[in-house]
This record gives sequence, C-alpha cells and structure tokens, in this order.
Amino acid sequence: MQGLFDFLNKVDDIMYYPVLIVILAAAGLYFTFRSRFVQIRLFGDACRLITEKPSGSQKVSSFQALIVSTASRVGTGNIVGVSTAICLGGPGACFWMWIMCIIGAASAFVESTLAQIYKRKDEKGNCYGGPAYYIEQALKTPLIAALFCVFLIATYAFGFQLLCSYNLQSTFEVYGFYNPDVTPAVIGVILALAVGFCILGGGKRIISTTEKIVPVMGILYVLISLIVIFAHVTNIPDMFVQICRDAFNFRAIFGGLGGSCMVYGIKRGLYSNEAGVGSAPNASASADVTHPAKQGLVQTVSVYIDTILLCTATAFMCLSSGAEISPAVSGAKYVQNAITTVFGSVGPVFITIAMVLFAFTTLLGNLYYVTNALIYLNKKREPSKHFMLGFRLVCIIVIFLGALIPMDFAWTTADITMGLMTMINIPCCVLLSGQAMRTLRDYEAQKKAGKNPVFRARDVGIDDSGLSFWKE
Repeated sequence: MQGLFDFLNKVDDIMYYPVLIVILAAAGLYFTFRSRFVQIRLFGDACRLITEKPSGSQKVSSFQALIVSTASRVGTGNIVGVSTAICLGGPGACFWMWIMCIIGAASAFVESTLAQIYKRKDEKGNCYGGPAYYIEQALKTPLIAALFCVFLIATYAFGFQLLCSYNLQSTFEVYGFYNPDVTPAVIGVILALAVGFCILGGGKRIISTTEKIVPVMGILYVLISLIVIFAHVTNIPDMFVQICRDAFNFRAIFGGLGGSCMVYGIKRGLYSNEAGVGSAPNASASADVTHPAKQGLVQTVSVYIDTILLCTATAFMCLSSGAEISPAVSGAKYVQNAITTVFGSVGPVFITIAMVLFAFTTLLGNLYYVTNALIYLNKKREPSKHFMLGFRLVCIIVIFLGALIPMDFAWTTADITMGLMTMINIPCCVLLSGQAMRTLRDYEAQKKAGKNPVFRARDVGIDDSGLSFWKE
C-alpha cells in the first residue's frame, strides 16, 4: 500500500504543477479577456436570471440546476479543504483560491453555455447533456467524450465519494467517544445507508432534496462564521497581513512549489468550486432557458457562492480566531479549534452538523452527475434498472470504505481523478470558445435591444442539423 501511495503522490505532484496550474490559469485568463470579464461585468444579470421561471411546471429551472451544481460544489471542501490548504500551504492559500475563483468563473461560463447549446431531449421532453455531448458533436471526437465520462465516473462515484466520507468521519475525532478502530466504520455505515435510501429514489428526489437543504446549511454556516469573525474583530487587520504576506512570498513559494500556498490554494480551490472540471455543465444542461448564455451566467454565481462566500467564511473564521496553524490540526480540527474560541464545546458540534449536511448533499449531487455519464456511455439510453441498482449499491459501499481510508490516500485519489477530467474539458472548451463568445455577444445584443434573449444556433454560425434545441 505504501508503494501505491508513493506512486499516486508522484502522479499528483506532476499533474498539478506545472501541468494543471498552467492549463487552468491560461484558459481562465483567455476566457476572461475574450469575454471582457463576463463573470464580473454581467454579475447583476446573473443574479437576476436565477429567479427566471422555466416554460413548464415540470421543467428544471435555472435555480434548480444551480442548486444541483452548488450541492456538488458546496461540500466538505468548504470546511476541510480550506483548513487543509491553510495548515499545509499557509494563509496565502486563501488569496490563490480567490484568484482561481474569479478567473475560473469565466471557465464555468464557457462550459455551461456549451452544455446548453448541445443539450439533448429525452423521451419525456426533458433536457440533459454535459461536456461529453459538446465534445462529441462539436469536435467530432466520441472517443475523447467517452474517456471524459470514464474519468467523471471515477471522480464522482469513487474519488470524491471516498474523500467526502473520510472528511465527515474525521470531524468526530475531537470527541471523547471516538475510537479509531470502531467509530469510522459506524459513521460509514450510517452515511452509506442514508445516501442509499435517497439515491434509490431516482434523480428527481436528488433535485428535490438538495434544493431544500443547500440554502439552509449555507446560510447557517456563514452566519456562525460571521459571529466568530466579529468576536475577533481586532485580529482582522493582522489576518489580512498574514494572507498577503504569505501569498506574495515568492521566494518561499518557488523554493518549495509542491507544498506552497499557491499550489494548495489552486488544488483545494479547484476541488471546492470545480470551475472548468466539467461537472457543473451536466446540471446546467438540464435547465429550461431561452438562451444558453443565461445558464452560463447563472453558473458563475455558483462558483462565487462556493469560494467567495463559503470558503472565505471558513478561512476568515479560522485565521481571525488566532487558533494555532500546523499540519497536526489540518482538516476539521483546525476549524473546530477556531469555533471553540467563541462557542466553547458547542462549536465543534455545530461543525459536525454542518459537515453532515455538506457531505450528504455533496454525495447526492455527485451521483446525479454520474447518472448522466452512464447514460452517455450506454449509447444515450438509460441503463437497465438492474444495472443501476447494482451500480448504486457499489457507490454505497464506496461511501462506507471512504470512512476507513487514510487522509493522504483520500485527497490524492480525488485530486488525480478530478485533474484527469479537467485536462480533457478545459482544452475542449478552449477549442469551442468561439461558439460560447458568439453566443454571449448574441445575448448582449438582444438585451441591449430591450428583448428577452431567445437563441437560434444559426444566428451565431452553429450548424443546427444535429441539435435537439435552438432551431428555427
């Protein structure tokens, strides 16, 4: 096992620096400048579009698609991921998370807009899609599309599920009843059974459940974080000094790049907000909108909710509290130590409850994406009920096993599978970015003319012969 860990760590190191750092930064900046900072310039439009109603009561709204994608983005990474980045990389990791969030939001716009353009219609009239569909149809590379789906399944059915389950059980380590030989297994069983009960009800139940839970848990978490931050208001100036000093300490960063705040900020930021990974487009494609750019804009909001709001809440709460920063407390312990400074012994209990809710919705959102990938690999048809039952049972077992594995193995596995997805999706988005930019210009032109934008593929030079939507 140690040999396997060492191999995976080497793969992880090479994949993220220099390969993924260059790809993510270059693509994000390219999309940002080419779209004239769409993720900032049209932020007001994006917020208004969230409340836009679909054409029918049975259709998935922009808000519902946003919630499903946010359910996957918002998760244990907002607590444990941020803590790990700070404890192992330094306070400057926060700054690099923000940078990747802002430029990554442009990548989120492009991938979600493309998913809307190339979405498909099922037998019931509902829409579905994702990167596999725009890779196959627009780039004519079905093998690459299938490979992307394989990596998506590896990420969201295995890598992320293992990590999410591990992160949840790690929050119980601070309690006196925690027994490392027994407690992880008990937590794994409970979590697996709870998720299993939900996923065996099908995709609609996933949307319904996450729509109710995500906003509540996010608001509560931010409110508690603000209480801790304002309780230590005198530490806030020093907190910003810490972040800036560490973020721009380039001698330290390039002296040990692999463990630097820059790399940890980018890795944990990507894990948390998933901008450019190719996951959110699967949810975006399900939305019923009149113009693809609308859902592209809505998905930029999801990235901001995850990183600017929730990740920053965790970072500020921890750094302002004065709690000790060290590798020994990386993960849930650092956050629990921070909240204890104000709420005492009740604080860790709240973090545990938040982690339970975050983990539950993340696990559900992840499996929603996996279903879309399985449909694609099954020649665009839903797999048989027997296959899906067997697959979901395997996913339930994976959740149980995640509670038992070591921390390093959990994080490294998730990093690698996510990185493989990103290395396919981002280059494809760059190749198709012209279509996304023409779609954006069409949206803005119609808005300027006082219209409610309605999209026709031919108006932006896209052949609509193979499209399920956006025809005359």
